[in-house]
Amino acid sequence: MNFKEFNFKKEIMAQIDAVGYKEATPIQEQAIPVILEGTDILGLAKTGTGKTATFVLPILEKIATTKGKGKGVRALIIAPTRELAEQINNTVLQLGKQIGIKSLAVYGGTSVKKQVDILKTGVDIVVGCPGRILDHINQGNLGLTRLEFLVLDEADHMLDMGFLKDIEKIVKHTPKKKQTLFFSATMPKEIKTLAFKVLQKGHQTIEVEYKDPVKLIEHELYHIDHDDKKTKLLELLDNHEIESVIVFTNGKHKARHLSKTLESKGKKAVNFQGNLSQNQRDAALSGFRNGDYNILVATDIAARGLDIPQVTHVINFDLPKTAEAFTHRSGRTGRANKNGIVISFSSIDDKKILTEILKVNKINFAKIHGDEKSLSKKPMTNDRERFRKDSKPQEKSKFSKNKNNSGKPQNRKKV
Repeated sequence: MNFKEFNFKKEIMAQIDAVGYKEATPIQEQAIPVILEGTDILGLAKTGTGKTATFVLPILEKIATTKGKGKGVRALIIAPTRELAEQINNTVLQLGKQIGIKSLAVYGGTSVKKQVDILKTGVDIVVGCPGRILDHINQGNLGLTRLEFLVLDEADHMLDMGFLKDIEKIVKHTPKKKQTLFFSATMPKEIKTLAFKVLQKGHQTIEVEYKDPVKLIEHELYHIDHDDKKTKLLELLDNHEIESVIVFTNGKHKARHLSKTLESKGKKAVNFQGNLSQNQRDAALSGFRNGDYNILVATDIAARGLDIPQVTHVINFDLPKTAEAFTHRSGRTGRANKNGIVISFSSIDDKKILTEILKVNKINFAKIHGDEKSLSKKPMTNDRERFRKDSKPQEKSKFSKNKNNSGKPQNRKKV
C-alpha cells in the first residue's frame, strides 16, 4: 500500500516523501486507518516494523486538521528509554515540519529548567520517559487536561524496567475522553492487565508477525572459549565487510573496558552503557551515526528502539540473558530493507540460553564455527576480575565500587 492512499494533508505528505517513505509496512497499513477513525488500538509488533510512523502520522494529521481548544499538550507519547524518546521526537519534528508542530522530549539526565521554559511557551506533543513525565506533572509543569492522544510505546520494555507504577499514575492524570494507542512486542500478564485498563471498549487489536526484517538477517555462531573472545572479535573486525557494527555485552564495565581495548588496537570504537551521562550517551550515538566511530560497544540499552540503518553487523560478544533480548539485538541490523549479519559467541556456560534462543527464535545458522564439545570445561571467571587482570595497574581503581565516607557502597540505578 502506497502512503498516498492514506490521503494525508499535502504538507505531511511532502515530508513523507522527503524522508523516503514509499510503501507502508504491515503494521502501518493495518493500524493507520483505524487510528484515523479515532479508535483505540492495541498494537502487537516487534521492533523494526515501522511502529513510530504508525502512530506519529495520524496524530500529526489530527492536530493539523482539527483546532484545539486553548493552550495545552494534545498528545503524550511515553517511551522506555531516553534514546527512543529522542528518536520519536525527531520523527515528530521531521514529519511535522511543514505544519509547524511543536514537540518536546523530556527525560532524566537533562536540564529540568530548559524543559519547563519550553513547556511554558506551549507545545503540541510531549515525548518522554515515565519518571521525568511524572515529575513534571507533580510539579505542575505539565498539564494534560487538553490531552487527545496517549501513546504507550514498547510497554513490555517499560514493564521490564520497573515503570509500571509510574505509568499507572500518569494515566490517572489524563482525561477519560482520549484516544489511546498501546504498543508492545510481547503480552505478559501485567501488560495485558494494563492494556485493558487504559484502552476503551471497542478497541482493535492489531498483531503483525515479525517476518520481513528476519528474512534480511543472516546468523552465524561461534562456539568459543571465554578467553578467546577478544582475539576472535579483533579478527572479525579486521574484515572490511563489517562497515558499522554494534557489539553487545552483558555488563556496563565490560562494555567500557572492551571499547577501550578496541581503541588501543586502533579501532574506531565507543561505548554506550548506563553509567554514561546523557551528554556522553548523546555524543556516542551521534558519533556512531555520523561515522566518527564504526563500532558501538553496548549493553542492552541499545537493543531496542535505536534506528541506525547503516548498521551492517551485530556481534553478540555475550549471548543475552533472554531469547527476547536476542530478537531485539538482532533487530538493530537488517533495517530499511538492507541485509544484516548477526554473529554470536557461545561458550560452555551459554548452552541453556542458546537452546532457548534457538527454540524461541527458530534460527537456522548460515555458518557454525567451532565445536561445542571442544569447549573448555573450566568455570567462567568473573568478568570484572578478568578485566582487572587484563588492565594496566593504574586502571584498576576505575572498576572498583564507588564508596561514600562511611565506606559503604552506593547503589545507583541508571537507565
